[in-house]
Amino acid sequence: MAQISYIKYTDVLEARRYDAEYFKPEYLEIDKKIASHDFNVLQKITHKIDVGFVGSMTKEYCEEGILLLQTKNIEEFSLNLSQTTFINEKFHKKLKKSQVNYGDILIARSGSFGKASIYMEKEVCNSSDIIIVEGDNGLINNFYLVAFLNSKFGVGQLMKFASGGLQGHVNLTILESLKISLLPQSFQLQIEEIVKSAHQKQTQSKQLYREAEQLLLQELGLLNYQVKHSLTFTTTKKEVEEAHRYDSEYFQPKYAEIIKKIEGYEGGWDLVKNQFKQNTTLSKKDGDYCNYIEISDVNVSNGEITPNRVEIKDIPANGKRKLFKNDLLISKVRPYRGAISFIDFEVDNLIGSGAFTVLQEKTGYKKEVLMIFLKTVFIKELLLRYNCGTSYPVIKDEDILNLQIPLIKPSIQKQIAEKIQESHRLRKESKELLDEAKRKVEEEIEKE
Repeated sequence: MAQISYIKYTDVLEARRYDAEYFKPEYLEIDKKIASHDFNVLQKITHKIDVGFVGSMTKEYCEEGILLLQTKNIEEFSLNLSQTTFINEKFHKKLKKSQVNYGDILIARSGSFGKASIYMEKEVCNSSDIIIVEGDNGLINNFYLVAFLNSKFGVGQLMKFASGGLQGHVNLTILESLKISLLPQSFQLQIEEIVKSAHQKQTQSKQLYREAEQLLLQELGLLNYQVKHSLTFTTTKKEVEEAHRYDSEYFQPKYAEIIKKIEGYEGGWDLVKNQFKQNTTLSKKDGDYCNYIEISDVNVSNGEITPNRVEIKDIPANGKRKLFKNDLLISKVRPYRGAISFIDFEVDNLIGSGAFTVLQEKTGYKKEVLMIFLKTVFIKELLLRYNCGTSYPVIKDEDILNLQIPLIKPSIQKQIAEKIQESHRLRKESKELLDEAKRKVEEEIEKE
């Protein structure tokens, strides 16, 4: 359906934009709603809008040091720290304008377009290629501001300004010109309380996950276990012939050592295929739409699975697996990332990518325990042994089904499962609170 906007010639001259995209009706409606309240441009209500260090700094990386936030870490409201980079303290002190403090708002210049995070840690860290926004507390509440930026009124403006040749890229000029609704301070404080409550639940969720992981590692005697990579090693002709593999990496001693640790567990061990059933149910692809899950829809940081509503005709050729609540999804693509989680919700017509191995419980072995086990650093390392690719590692269903797993005591499994279930519950409550914060902001601005 065609969209028509009527605009004044003076508005075109003032905007210095001549592309129709900039004047789409929904963007004009956003401007109208914001103008119905007190507002100001972002530049006038902030102390700082600046970009973190831009350029190569790999030589400054170190194993431990000062956290360096990058585009990949930026998510809506919060940070994804599943992949972290650190720099040395000397370089951190040198990069003063890139330093991030508690309450600073972070916006990726590209990649996670339109998403704003708020930094909630007490420790000062650093940033690379990220825009840092520090609000003026006397004029704007930073927690309200991050909710506004993530609302349709903030994202809509970014999309408007970034239309045309700048699609998908945010620069300082765009942000400085952003119109921000200045709702009453009492309302802004309400939003602050909601965002802080959501963060608290996120923190509790992560803590429970860590406790579950430590409980499992302690039970296995692997709490402080370090995977050691050998530069030189030998194997036998018999081992090569039995494995049907001729690449040297497959015979790395560290893999045999990990398997030895598993098989040495006092409770015994078994294969995944004996403890879990593989879901091989094909989807009938009924109806016009489905809820589709692919690898990128699994958050490797917190395990959240976010299906997308997709037209049946647009599902990829390998998207054929019918999924059910409590199915455990294990990514066969780049297994070292740990895109592993279970479905803790119910939706209609749920279909998954063929790039997952999908498992269902069939014995007393808990899916939560297997999930934690597969996401441990040494098992993610072990799965690379079965890699069929080079720069883009891929494993097969059989590699997961034939994987050795320890038969953890039922009492320990129960504790782990309860912690993970509570962790997932808190994570969902946190997301609901953040959605509520956005909704409240949008509803308040919608009021005449």
